[in-house]
Amino acid sequence: MAKKHKSNILKSVHDTVKDLHGAGLVDKKTMREFDASCLTEVKEFSPKQIAKLRKQAGVSQALFATYLNVTTGLVSQWERGEKKPGGASLKLINLVEKKGLEVVA
Repeated sequence: MAKKHKSNILKSVHDTVKDLHGAGLVDKKTMREFDASCLTEVKEFSPKQIAKLRKQAGVSQALFATYLNVTTGLVSQWERGEKKPGGASLKLINLVEKKGLEVVA
């Protein structure tokens, strides 16, 4: 998945610092800090918010799980608050919230 920057200006700054890192003029720690500050934040979701997103899309837990490439049991655990989505799953849920389930279908 491509990195999404907060703005075109931050993308330019990030690309410049990335080039400086490649030339050995910026250390790894500074590069990580720029990554964190320039890229779009991924928000967390409560169990109710996840269930609401799924229901708004009009799909079952099983179909929602298929679109996110996780198990039905995991979606159920998210909606009950037993586990929290993370990594790629969390990014996909953010996409579903912003653009609809069709973007991952």
